[in-house]
Amino acid sequence: LPGPAVAQSGFPSKPLRIVVPNAPGGAADLTARAVGQRLAETLGQPVVIDNKPSAGGVVAGEQVAKSPADGHTLLLISSGTAVSASLFKSLPFDTTKDFIPVAPLATFDLVIVAAEGGRFKTLAELLAYARANPGKLNIGTPNIGTTQNLAAELFKSATGLDIQVVPFNGTPAVVNALRGGQIDAGLDILGPLLAQIRGKALVPLAVTGGKRSRVLPDVPTAREAGVANYNAASWNGLAVPARTPADVVARLNKEIVAALNDPAVHKKLEDLTLDPQPGSPADAAAMLQSDIRRWGEVIERARIPR
Repeated sequence: LPGPAVAQSGFPSKPLRIVVPNAPGGAADLTARAVGQRLAETLGQPVVIDNKPSAGGVVAGEQVAKSPADGHTLLLISSGTAVSASLFKSLPFDTTKDFIPVAPLATFDLVIVAAEGGRFKTLAELLAYARANPGKLNIGTPNIGTTQNLAAELFKSATGLDIQVVPFNGTPAVVNALRGGQIDAGLDILGPLLAQIRGKALVPLAVTGGKRSRVLPDVPTAREAGVANYNAASWNGLAVPARTPADVVARLNKEIVAALNDPAVHKKLEDLTLDPQPGSPADAAAMLQSDIRRWGEVIERARIPR
């Protein structure tokens, strides 16, 4: 009993660092900054956001896995973390053994879109076209192996239709291809597409999660539109190196949950089209494990090279 008490009283003893495997300005970075700012206030230590973008988040993951297990270095984990666990033949860390998930942060929607004035106004029309024209429907996504790309592969298998999934180098390229008529539909994270949707350049056909989007309440889910057993919502959270003391994990979780429940932080995340998701370490671990299984099966079924 004295051990945990000592650890608890000594934490935090220095600035905290949240390592983000994405470039500044994206949803992951902005989520970490919003929560980190609040943590700095409640923990009484500065919180530094350290952006380490790389393929599959490998650089960020390796840095945190090799950091002292004292709770002062955290990793922003996400659906992408789960994808990398199955997509890469080898990693410099073990996703399930070298980290302890601390808390979920937020969930966010993906959306299937078509060009305004194009062939499709609803997902039912898109599905009907795909059935009548095997192999002719193209759905664009960001790069192979991204959550969006795998969500499109999952959509393809869930419908049982002969659909072509076409990867592009990022969201802007997907939007340009859609508006230029090079592809029939696109599947991407809602946030980066929202301006195009509100500007009437893109038509949202369906969101891919289990419930309708708070941002687009009139747009059905893919399930509602006829694709049974399909759910491809995305998420992010925070983790620490394995062997971090349980009381430190509990303290971090308590403060992260409080941050997500803070009205100012809550609004910041909602303005980014993110839905705050306060939860326990077990909740975060379950989300990670579930996505590792799901995306691993999709990668194998789609025969994506590792």
